[in-house]
Amino acid sequence: MIFTKTPFRISFFGGGTDYPAWYEKNGGAVLSTTIDKYCYIMTRYLPPFFDFKYRIRYTEREEVKNIDDIKHPKVRECLKFFNLDNGIEMVHSSDIPAMSGMGSSSAFTVGFLNALYTIQSLPASKMQLALDAIKMEQEITKENVGSQDQVAAAFGGFNKIEFGGPEKIRVMPISVDPATIAALQDRLMIFFTGYSRNASEIAADQIRNIGTKESELRAMGAMVPEAVKILSGGPARLHEFGKLLDESWKLKRGLSPLISNEHTDDMYNAARDAGALGGKLLGAGGGGFMLVFAEPENHATIEEKLGKFLRVPFHFENAGSQVIFKADNEAVLA
Repeated sequence: MIFTKTPFRISFFGGGTDYPAWYEKNGGAVLSTTIDKYCYIMTRYLPPFFDFKYRIRYTEREEVKNIDDIKHPKVRECLKFFNLDNGIEMVHSSDIPAMSGMGSSSAFTVGFLNALYTIQSLPASKMQLALDAIKMEQEITKENVGSQDQVAAAFGGFNKIEFGGPEKIRVMPISVDPATIAALQDRLMIFFTGYSRNASEIAADQIRNIGTKESELRAMGAMVPEAVKILSGGPARLHEFGKLLDESWKLKRGLSPLISNEHTDDMYNAARDAGALGGKLLGAGGGGFMLVFAEPENHATIEEKLGKFLRVPFHFENAGSQVIFKADNEAVLA
């Protein structure tokens, strides 16, 4: 029996440049961090006492005899990826709702792959988990997704991630004064907009628009090294980080009409009126969670202004996808 714990992420800058349709020609970069909100997956070999071979539990419960009968596409294809002969039980739970902009779908993929590698005693580096998850989502299940979420979930931490070129993916941990990272965390708030959205549809529209949004994407990519430079300047420069988030959000909104709407625009403007320097909808947009950057003395006013929206406390984390429990149940199969 294996339990994995895989973090969700907050992406600050560069989102949109991590789609292969963009970075394979132009290169790309994102600045992101993982947080202490997790996807949990229990995986074990299913004892041979049932009239089914696979028991899959998420928002639905599936009990089937054949892999091809599994409705959950990622569970089905991950099991096929390893060509496992044994029956499998998988149970999924999460700290946040699905389709909420924090990379929950990719965290699931990374966490389940990690569990399946571990249950077979196969080695897998963080990069292997990330690359396998990218292949699973982009090539096998044919989702409209970029490449940053899988990397963030596998590696964890506060990173600049570059895409394209001979190495394809490069993960560079942000090395700045811990006091600066702590001060940044103290200035961030996240609120749930109250509804989820289909990220794949929004991402598909962004991908279709790439050819006409080159200037916006280049500007968004250029904000990544600018943000890193701001962080290297210490806490005194963090207000610039917030203002840069505002500039990035304005650019991102222009990538597709599906990214924002009247509901989320009103929410963002209310936060700004209450003292926020910047922010953004996390992930592809359209709903989910909104990130807000503000000086700590303005947090109470912003929270009051956004009182009907749930604020979710969080902290940064650095571990990435982990196996947090492992016990052998092969004796049951003997």
